[in-house]
Amino acid sequence: GKSTGDPLDDAGYMDIAPAERGENIRREICLMLEAIDIQPESSHHEKGPGQNEIDFKYSDALSAADNYMTFKATVSTVAAQNGLSASFAPKPIEGQCGNGLHINMSLSRDGMNMSGSDESNSFVAGIMDHICEISAFLNPLPSSYKRLGEMNAPTYVSWSSRNRGQLVRIPNYTGEAARFELRSPDPMINPYLAFALLIYAGLDGIERKLKLPKPVDVDLSKADASVTGKMQRLPTSLKEAAELCRSSKFVKKVLPAEVIEAYVFRNSSII
Repeated sequence: GKSTGDPLDDAGYMDIAPAERGENIRREICLMLEAIDIQPESSHHEKGPGQNEIDFKYSDALSAADNYMTFKATVSTVAAQNGLSASFAPKPIEGQCGNGLHINMSLSRDGMNMSGSDESNSFVAGIMDHICEISAFLNPLPSSYKRLGEMNAPTYVSWSSRNRGQLVRIPNYTGEAARFELRSPDPMINPYLAFALLIYAGLDGIERKLKLPKPVDVDLSKADASVTGKMQRLPTSLKEAAELCRSSKFVKKVLPAEVIEAYVFRNSSII
């Protein structure tokens, strides 16, 4: 029931009992989520020891933010009821996979999914264009930057349709399932601020008719400098991210100065 560095199990990705010991707790969480009208779609053990993933159904941005806050409270409550402590920290265990919060997004018009359209691609390009200056809101703790660049967490501003180590993954899905996935954020975000910044960054991309750059369909963790040397890196520390935020005209246009100062600088003790 108390926070500890000792995980519940030493299981790996998609492991099952008896190696993984969280199955019944995940089921209990999913049942409680259903009882409060949050629809879980999948749950499984993740790569790290004691690490689990539960995905819930998409909705509009405000409802998704509300659902995320309720989700975290539900997970923590059920964990405590089972004598455990749930950690949403970006890097709770050194040398193991960090906790990411992959945000899946799609655009629609008149009930039709617009993924793959010029506007949708410009939306993604806008997020990629502004990602570094809003990273302080997507990765708000010093430990957030211990996760980035390790074990499939992104390092560079890039996208791919199949490589999961990129900042953005755009899977080749069609119909209602079509979407793009932003992989840099972690679970310590304030979802209301993060989602607002992502939406406005995407809209800025549409207004400026930004073109989506070419995909980088290589494993960047193994790529040499001939590939990575030309690419823009994500911030490597909260201090760097905060300074990029401080000098950003875009962030100042979207959020009040008091919010930026309170959230990025007072909250992180970076003045």
